[in-house]
Amino acid sequence: MRLRNVKNAKMIVDNSSYIIHDPYAYKSKFSSEIFQNSNPIHLEIGMGKGNFLIDMAKKNPNINFVGVEKYPSIVCRALEKLEAEKLFNIRILCIDAKELADIFDKEIDVIYLNFSDPWPKKRHAKRRLTSPLFLQIYDKVFKKDKVIIQKTDNEGLFESSIINLTSYGYIIEDISLDLANSGKDTSLTEYEVKFRNQGIKINYLYARKK
Repeated sequence: MRLRNVKNAKMIVDNSSYIIHDPYAYKSKFSSEIFQNSNPIHLEIGMGKGNFLIDMAKKNPNINFVGVEKYPSIVCRALEKLEAEKLFNIRILCIDAKELADIFDKEIDVIYLNFSDPWPKKRHAKRRLTSPLFLQIYDKVFKKDKVIIQKTDNEGLFESSIINLTSYGYIIEDISLDLANSGKDTSLTEYEVKFRNQGIKINYLYARKK
């Protein structure tokens, strides 16, 4: 992905009511203090420009959604869309995913990994969001059953994810090698729209660990 610098991106992020500005202060308190309800919390890591997360929040008002994105220049594009929507069940973290265990303590019900960086070189394998390193982090943030839903166009990442997840005790309960023609009704990311228009097949899995 080519990262374009957006003028005043940091200022936009710093002044948005959708951003959780001191997330470490709310560990174990996201339901009570951030959302002020007991609804499930779903987390998207690498939310990009927010298309998927915003659509999911609109379709599921009884679920709280948290988007994680590292780069302010990307986050501010999602914030522009959010300001027009006025959604109350969505918040954004502008952080590195490695920090998640410092922010959540057994509070997350579902994690979405949509079109994550595949890190194709072997020496970078630990950076993949389904590597054992990240699966250990997720253990600390999940509430009860651990549910990971992944979409990717990258076959190497998908194969690696299946191996890592099953080795770590996850059961793949649902899988598709061509999501667009699977009959599933899912919210789309900006990448997914682009890939579907190009005829690129999307891999999908739903994995659970009890």
